[in-house]
Order: sequence, then C-alpha cells, then structure tokens
Amino acid sequence: MKKIAFLLLAIITVGGFFHSCDNSKTYAEMLEDERKAVNDFIKKNGITVISVEEFEKDTITDVSKNEYVSFSNGVYMQIVKRYGNDPSEDTYYESFQDAPEFENNNLILARFTEVDIISNDTTSASNVSNPIQLLNIYPDGFRYTDNGYSVYGQFVSEPGLALYYGFGMGGAYDTNVPAGWLMALQYIRDGAHVKLIVPSKNGHSIAQNYVYPYFYDIREFYIY
Repeated sequence: MKKIAFLLLAIITVGGFFHSCDNSKTYAEMLEDERKAVNDFIKKNGITVISVEEFEKDTITDVSKNEYVSFSNGVYMQIVKRYGNDPSEDTYYESFQDAPEFENNNLILARFTEVDIISNDTTSASNVSNPIQLLNIYPDGFRYTDNGYSVYGQFVSEPGLALYYGFGMGGAYDTNVPAGWLMALQYIRDGAHVKLIVPSKNGHSIAQNYVYPYFYDIREFYIY
C-alpha cells in the first residue's frame, strides 16, 4: 500500500513538473507581457506620448500635459526640470546656459525611486525618507564615461565616497548604470529632475534577466 501511495505521489509530482514546463513563457511572450504592462502604466497614469521629432524642436516635455517622449529603444522620458533651478535642492543655477553639462569622467549623484511596473512595487530608492530604506539619506554615485561614440556608467565606491555606494541601485543589482538613465543625460544639465520608463533591454541585470520594465522618478542628477 505504501509503495502504491509513493508511486501515485511520484506520478503527481512529475505531472506537476511537466505542467509547469508547459506553462513556462518564451522570451517573446515575456516581451509581449512587458509591452502590455508599459502600455497599461501609460494609460493608468494619464501619460501623453510625444514623438522624438516633436520633442527635439525644443527638448522640453510639457509637465502640465504629462508629456513623455517615446524613443525607438522603448524608453519614455519626461523632463520635469532641465537643470537645478530650485534653491532648496543640492544645485541651483539662474539659467539653463549657466548649468554645467554632464561630461566624461564626471562623478554624478542621483536621488531616485524605482518602481517595478508589473508588480507596482517600490523596489529600490535613494531619496531622503524613501519608503524602503528609511535610514538612507545618501544618493547613489556613478562615474560617467563618454568616449565620443558610446556612453557608459558605473556605480562606484571611492575613497571618501563609501556612503554613496551600495544603498540603492548599485548595491541592489550590479554596478552598471541602466542605459535608460544615461540616454537622458544628453538632454539635461546639472541638477535636473527626470522621470523614465525603462524597458528590460535598457535596464539593470534584474530587468534584463526577468524581462521587467521599471519606472524611475530621478529627483535629481547632479555633478559632485
């Protein structure tokens, strides 16, 4: 009797295994789920999508209309502030022309909140009093590299800057800065505030491995 019961249990277990395999999704199906999740997020949040051609007329997104520019690589971007024009922030300039551009080998600090679009969970952050790391008051820091034909960013832990590494993005995933973050830097200057929808192909390692899109509210990009 015990042998029969064991055999039945084995059959059920094996059957469950093959059932789970049958239900596993292909990469194409996961990309389709990602696309639907992003579209639902755009609809739910009342986002107005504009083309790159429209955006590049003045490189401004109208926040009052909740405009986001849609790039061909799947990234959506809203520029809330193009430069540091708020005296209460870490950086402040009188005009856009006065604010420095992001240049090769800059150490850039970022205060951000990351939301998994599929689960609608806040998954990482480095904002003051953020919802998941209440004791963290430090931004994440990364080195920006622009060699003339490509850009790269790496989260760093440098002498005197240990507090900037390992609390938010850099410690949670890997040291590579999401490509979606870096493409925003060409349109903004020191002290900017941007919001991004970043698909898996332009995200960090978790995003790429699991095909998850993320939303970022990057309150401030600023040069250290």
